[in-house]
Amino acid sequence: MAYLLVFFGGGLGASLRHAINVGCARACGTNFPYGTFVINITGSTVMGLMAGYLAFKGDDSQNWRLFLMTGILGGYTTFSAFSLDAILLYERGEIGLAAFYVGGSVVLSILGLVAGLALVRHFA
Repeated sequence: MAYLLVFFGGGLGASLRHAINVGCARACGTNFPYGTFVINITGSTVMGLMAGYLAFKGDDSQNWRLFLMTGILGGYTTFSAFSLDAILLYERGEIGLAAFYVGGSVVLSILGLVAGLALVRHFA
C-alpha cells in the first residue's frame, strides 16, 4: 500500500511540475529556468509547512506522510533538473546567471522552508 501511495502522489507531483515548467516557459521564455527556480522554492516552502504541521499538529497517519511528502513533493521538486539547468547556463557562458540561479535557488529554498516552519510554529 505504501508504494501505491508514493506512486500516485509522485505522479500528481510530477504532473504539477510539468504544468509549471510549461507555464513558466510560455510566460517568461526559456533563457532562464524560471519553472525549476519557482518549483524548488515553492516545493521547499510547502515541505516546511507540511513538516511543521505534521510535527506539531500531526495526528495524520503515516499514509498521509507518504502520499503528500514522499509522493507529491518528491515528484514535484526538481533538484536533478536544477543541477542540469545550472550546468547548461554555465556551459552557455552565462556565468553570472548560473551563479544567481544556484545561489538564489539554494538560499530562497532554505528561507522558504524556514518560513513555512515558522508560520506553523506561530499558529500552532
